[in-house]
Formats: sequence, C-alpha cells, structure tokens
Amino acid sequence: MLEIDVPSGEFWDERNKVFINTKATTLHLEHSLVSLSKWESKWHKAFLKKNEKTNEEILDYIKCMTLTQNVDPNVYLALSSENIKDIKDYIDDPHTATKFYDDPNAQKSTNRETITSELIYYWMIALNIPFECQKWHLNRLLTLIEVCNRKNRPPKKMSQRQLMSRNAALNAARRQRLHSKG
Repeated sequence: MLEIDVPSGEFWDERNKVFINTKATTLHLEHSLVSLSKWESKWHKAFLKKNEKTNEEILDYIKCMTLTQNVDPNVYLALSSENIKDIKDYIDDPHTATKFYDDPNAQKSTNRETITSELIYYWMIALNIPFECQKWHLNRLLTLIEVCNRKNRPPKKMSQRQLMSRNAALNAARRQRLHSKG
C-alpha cells in the first residue's frame, strides 16, 4: 500500500471560475486487480495497454486505487507532480523478489492478447489462485500467475540431436556396466 500526503491548498477552478480550498489529506492507495477492474468498467478500455492515458484517466485511476473513505474529490486536483511521480513509481515497482531468466534460445511468445481485468480473473480461476489475491499489488499477482504457468508447463522436448546424444551416452554406460561390446 502506498501512503500519499496531500497538503492543503487553494486552487482556481477554470471551469466554474471559483477558488477551491482543500484540507490536508492522507491517501492510502493500492494498485490491485480490484482498482484495475473499477477503472476498466468506467472507461471501457484496457488499462495495461501501453497507449498514453489522458490526465483525466490517470487521475481517475488514482481515485480507483484509493482505499481511504470519503475523500473530497478536489483533493486529487491538489496532487503535486512529486505525488504523481511517487504513484507512478509505486505502480511500476515489481513488489516481489522473483526474477525470470529466460533461455535466450527459447522461442519468444507472439501472443498479442489484450490483458484486461477479466482475463486476469480467468487466469486466477484456471490456476486456482484464491480471490483474496485480487487485493495484492497487481505486479505481484501477475508474477504469481507467471510462476504458476512456468511450473505447470510440460517438460521441454529434446531435439533429435540431444536425443541421439543422450541415447549414445546411456548405451555406453550400459556397455561398460555389463562389460559388453554391443
């Protein structure tokens, strides 16, 4: 969970031509599947897509991340650029010690499927991940899903050359053990 202290302030509302006063507030934020789902249900598009988001979309995602109750909506207008940077750093943080080291010879996936909250919920159901994990930091949940996928993968098949080499080694070991010439 991220805690952001928003100082009190006075702002000019260009639309309504009035000054807005806000109280100092502490926001508790969580980048989770729950917040992702709320945002996607409002905006009807995938949040995890790499396309740029408008300031309005970003502020609304911060609202969806907020766990603090009864927050004055004007508080979000008082977020400083440093607050926004802290929130983006928090969203990008992996929140896990797990690292994946891929085989450089392995074929890269060409799956271009758009990842939405419903797809992540499907993965959780298919992998028997409990729904309480929907409140985890999203990157940690996605890492758990990847770990489950890798551990459930069938063993990699050997190439013809690897198979012949292994069989030759086994035959040589048997010949030596049985004192045979073939």
